Amino acid sequence: MSLDLTTQFELTAAEQEQANQLERIWNEPKGFIGWFKAVHHTTIGIRYVVTAFCFFLIAGLLAGAMRVQLAFPESHFLSADKYNQFFTMHGSTMMFLFAVPMMFEALSVYLVPLMVGNRNIAFPRLNAFSYYLYLFGGIMFYVAFLTNTGADNGWFSYVPLAGPDYSPGKRADFWAQLITFTEVSGLCVAVEILVTVFKLRAPGMSLNRIPLFVWGQTVVAMMVIFSLPSIALSSTMLLLDRTGGTQFFNPAVGGDVLLYQHLFWWFGHPEVYLIFIPGASVVSTIVVTFSRRHAFGYLALVLSLVGTGFLAFGLWVHHMFATGIPQIAESYFTAASMMIAIPSGAQIFCWIATMATGKVVLRTPMWWVLGFFFVFVMGGMTGIFIASVPVDLQLHDTYFIVAHFHYVLIGGAVFPLFAAMTYWFPKVTGRMLNEKLGQVSFWLFFIGFNVTFFPMHLVGIRGMPRRVYTYPANMGWTLLNQIESAGYIFLFISVLVFMWNVYRSLGQGALSGRNPWKAGTLEWATTSPPPKYNFLHLPTVNGREALWDADSNQPVIVGLDTDVRSFLTTRTLDAEPEGKDEFPGPTIWPFLAAVATSAAFIVSIFTPWGITYGSIPIAVTLIGWFWPHKQEADRRRAREIWPKQ
Repeated sequence: MSLDLTTQFELTAAEQEQANQLERIWNEPKGFIGWFKAVHHTTIGIRYVVTAFCFFLIAGLLAGAMRVQLAFPESHFLSADKYNQFFTMHGSTMMFLFAVPMMFEALSVYLVPLMVGNRNIAFPRLNAFSYYLYLFGGIMFYVAFLTNTGADNGWFSYVPLAGPDYSPGKRADFWAQLITFTEVSGLCVAVEILVTVFKLRAPGMSLNRIPLFVWGQTVVAMMVIFSLPSIALSSTMLLLDRTGGTQFFNPAVGGDVLLYQHLFWWFGHPEVYLIFIPGASVVSTIVVTFSRRHAFGYLALVLSLVGTGFLAFGLWVHHMFATGIPQIAESYFTAASMMIAIPSGAQIFCWIATMATGKVVLRTPMWWVLGFFFVFVMGGMTGIFIASVPVDLQLHDTYFIVAHFHYVLIGGAVFPLFAAMTYWFPKVTGRMLNEKLGQVSFWLFFIGFNVTFFPMHLVGIRGMPRRVYTYPANMGWTLLNQIESAGYIFLFISVLVFMWNVYRSLGQGALSGRNPWKAGTLEWATTSPPPKYNFLHLPTVNGREALWDADSNQPVIVGLDTDVRSFLTTRTLDAEPEGKDEFPGPTIWPFLAAVATSAAFIVSIFTPWGITYGSIPIAVTLIGWFWPHKQEADRRRAREIWPKQ
């Protein structure tokens, strides 16, 4: 039974007055300047979603241009230089500006505070800062591209190709600083999510009652903290080699080019799971809702997420089998690459068991999940046998690898993403997407994806290398490339249909009500869209599916202040109430701090002194950010447990 924990009855006059007071306190500033002051997680989360989706569209258009170029041999649609920029910008955008920001940052920022039953994310000002830094990094990257300074060394930017000797100019420098922007942003969000999950959960939401989606994002946040510093280090070392005269990757003076690959792939392979684990968490949530039963094997699903997070750090060298590493290392990383399929397989069997023992309702989100099953499993199967060193050496740098990682990444991220957007669209907007248009979009995408990427396996086996801008007519690759390019048309139309569905539904879609899917997680316990304070009374939890497991006498939290942005803190293990505090209010200082930080990063592309001089405005904005206010200080002092001296 689905139960509303917050407004089971009509509001009394006192409750209505409390709601009005909370609306005034939590409301975001209005006007142009007010836009830059917003710090609430729903506002920032929507901005993340829209921005990341725009980058997805741009990267898709770049892919379309590449498919036009490769549809015919000896084509001159793109020059070699433009093609290098296009495929680098496409890959870098998809990995650094779309996949992780969308699957981890955007979904986490919007949904996690709602799903754990609190009124905002931890450190809301840091959250706003992280978004602006991400936005400015993407703008910088594409301004460089539009001025013919787009990155052109691949999304991995290997040295020595990306080093100062082989890549003069500033193209690789802009790529390196993009990494700095996006990784600082990701680290900020990771800290916010961990604190939110471990300290701001609703009372009763013990560790064994945390929603599976929240568990997944928690695992990803831990992975971000351990993996992102590695690529930030490697990109900074690359930038210093190029602009500061260091020699980290110059073997002539004791540097090591393979050091760059180790640092990069220490991040680069866990990044695949930074994308897949949120997708798997979305799938778990949707399968449970549309199977109308609790998850089969909740503990196994959670342990699979944790196990995947640990194992993801143990197989980065399978990207380096062609570099001549010792055979004992090859054996280890082959075994590790195959072993990571075990937790993924366990999740798939738990999902199948959940559906088999439930009553499945086939709606558009569930169709996207079923598409995910087919595509991701196929990508995982090809991943198992290219983990074998002899097979990898034959297929390395061919289009077979391109097919494999698109099946894994699009299967593990884009299919669950469209499932998530159709599932939570009513929560964000209060309206339903059109079901028929949703299914048309799904089938066009599913067919187009397989038509586009399955032939890449075949053309890769026939020897077509990656990252070539043209090919001779007598190689036998033309027909397969034309089929791939035709498949892109289906993908393009599918995304257009989805966007039309969103646009149409925003104005004309059926009103969704509070819980249109009859789901069991806490985000559906409040109105759709939620008010700025999320919950009138903070909920309590009595089971893993909070709404399904609630009873008619389910208590709620009362007693929080209504004249400030008050919130409840709870203990990590059993989520017992611990105390109350207040969130900081809206301010423009995080935006100004992001502007100052971005200026320092961009100037450092041209001179290392950019960081030195840029630290001054950064320090000024941080002082403004943390400058205490007397009223807030007096309120905090009044709550202190220490006796006055």
